[in-house]
Amino acid sequence: MTLSRGGTFLLACTAGTAIANNYAVQPALTDIAAHLGVPLAVIGLVPTAALIGCMCGFALLLPLTDHVAPNRLIAGQLTLLAAALLLAATSRGAAVLLVAYLLVGAAAGVAAQAGSIAGRHAPPGRRATDVAVVAAGMSAGILLSRLAGGTLADLLGWRRMLCVFAALALLGALCTATLLPRQRPSSGHGYLTTLRSLPPLLRGYPQLRRAVAAGGLWYFAFNLVWVTLTLALAQPPHSLAPSEIGLYSLAGLLGFAVLPLTGRLTDRRTARTVITAGLLAASAGAALLATGLGTPLVTGLGLALFDAGCFAAQAANQSRIIAIDPERSGSLSSVYLVLYFITGALGTALAAPVLEALGWRGSTLLACAALLLATLVARRERPALTRRPPGASREAIGPGSPAAGSRPDSRS
Repeated sequence: MTLSRGGTFLLACTAGTAIANNYAVQPALTDIAAHLGVPLAVIGLVPTAALIGCMCGFALLLPLTDHVAPNRLIAGQLTLLAAALLLAATSRGAAVLLVAYLLVGAAAGVAAQAGSIAGRHAPPGRRATDVAVVAAGMSAGILLSRLAGGTLADLLGWRRMLCVFAALALLGALCTATLLPRQRPSSGHGYLTTLRSLPPLLRGYPQLRRAVAAGGLWYFAFNLVWVTLTLALAQPPHSLAPSEIGLYSLAGLLGFAVLPLTGRLTDRRTARTVITAGLLAASAGAALLATGLGTPLVTGLGLALFDAGCFAAQAANQSRIIAIDPERSGSLSSVYLVLYFITGALGTALAAPVLEALGWRGSTLLACAALLLATLVARRERPALTRRPPGASREAIGPGSPAAGSRPDSRS
């Protein structure tokens, strides 16, 4: 069953409203700490709990897209998300709140499931376009989440703000249960077998290895630039306030705007071409940032190019991964996103020491080098045939998949 444009738009809205819950609470952390009577350092672990939960969701729940009908899967996870948000809203202590946000993060991983489902059920010639539309929805959710969360928390209080997001999740559950495909994916193996087969996927699919390596490099660069930027702007000679630093995030709007165009170009040309163009644009943005932070207009332009290039490359890379074997898109995306986020976390962790050792210019040049290396990795030619992952039967892989001996999609 193919998705209509309305179905794709619904998945994009689902992805945006779900992933927003990982970030919407952040402006209210100070109020939450005061209301619960616990140190801010403890409440500051809430975003970390959400990130850990999200990675667990990618590892354990994303493969369910290969086993459960889309309408049941998405509706079920959105219901879980609503329950976790209500648990957070009624929490009376930090421990319950942190547990709730582990669950929120895991359920918010439904955003990645939405992209996988969009790619699997896309009409012929529209896979990359539909994946990019869902990615645009996810990006909008991330960009607007802190603004929406902060505004609602100011107007209603943080507990009622969480209840509003829970209501949105329940509304999404109702819509997706009604409108998404009801057909269960054909799979010749069980869920536990799928989890055991995830690590061998890297050995069995050279395209996946290259996608992981390239994506990890640019996500490392992405996190390195944004974290060092906030640190550098907060220090002399700039000494900007948090609200002023936050305005630079508006540069990400260009990345959100180019995503639909990215999808259309990927469908008409190749994912490799779009990834290369995106990474070269991101490299140009990083080089522009290396000139310094003294001129906000130049910094904003550099960030816009940097974000747009990384967003375009990510959307094209995800469509490339789904094209490897659409019947196993959930498992392939699970491996990719877990390793992608781990590498990105490394960029975040190294940001402060790199800034201290190399300065702002050195940090951006290191990011530029990572982007250029990602370009080389992404442009490597793949073999005509892909080996079957060790331990996986032909039925487990899926008939007609690259690993079963058919030629992969030449466009990927």
